[in-house]
Amino acid sequence: MRKQILFIVALFALALTACNNNNDDSTPSNGDLTLNLNGLEDLGSDYVYEGWVIVGGTPVSTGTFTVNSSGALSATTFSVSKSNLDNATAFVLSIEPANDPDPAPSAVKILSGDFSGNTANVNITSLVGDFSTSSGKYFLATPTDGNQNPLSGVWFIDNSTGSNTAGLKNLPTLGDGWVYEGWAVINGTPVSTGTFKTADGADMGPTPTFSGPMGGPAYPGEDFLTNAPSGLTFPTNLSGATIVVSVEPVPDNSAAPFTLKPLTGSVPASAAGGTNYSLTFGDSSFPTGSVSR
Repeated sequence: MRKQILFIVALFALALTACNNNNDDSTPSNGDLTLNLNGLEDLGSDYVYEGWVIVGGTPVSTGTFTVNSSGALSATTFSVSKSNLDNATAFVLSIEPANDPDPAPSAVKILSGDFSGNTANVNITSLVGDFSTSSGKYFLATPTDGNQNPLSGVWFIDNSTGSNTAGLKNLPTLGDGWVYEGWAVINGTPVSTGTFKTADGADMGPTPTFSGPMGGPAYPGEDFLTNAPSGLTFPTNLSGATIVVSVEPVPDNSAAPFTLKPLTGSVPASAAGGTNYSLTFGDSSFPTGSVSR
């Protein structure tokens, strides 16, 4: 009788072990998301980049990282729920405050791409804008001092028809989180002409203003007449300067143009006031890359 009981107990233990083995799921709960991104810039100590996978229309954070002055990412591989990875339809990269209490992505979204298989090729086109047909013209003038220093101001105006029209063409409408900003790079120092949302209205103006006492035209631009930044003297001569139209994040903690510079041009050494010069489109400053799961 005792042997029978021991035999039954042994059978029970064997069955329990088999049951436990059958329920042992060794499938990993997490997988790796790997970023291969180029062209991102150092955001300083106040902001970080944050990745998101879109699962059922909802953004799910994949983690944050920084970028150093050489463009290297502080991390390129992130552990993410395998279920979220498997069901993700797209990847989005946003810019977030370093100390961010909000679990949702900010309005400043810079890269995105849909997954095709296990890879998403990402770019700025769907989130920031398509600049491939953008172009620009500007002329030098200082209307806010009666044009007494015509080579010391830049205005994004096309006067080729004899009347002023918007000099910036086919700029996409920017959503929340982004704004345009004009720049003159004078002796290596970038100086803002002001921020703007539309090419056919006055800009929102830099602070402090550099212009003179008279009113300027209702287009983006600036006269560099007063309140010169350290190392520069106003009025100046913009001959040889570089003119830039950038796309800036909002808020913006940098006094230099952001990495997105869709339009640039060099002021001729023999520049004349009131003459149109061209800005050309270039995407070499745009970040790109891929994400794999």
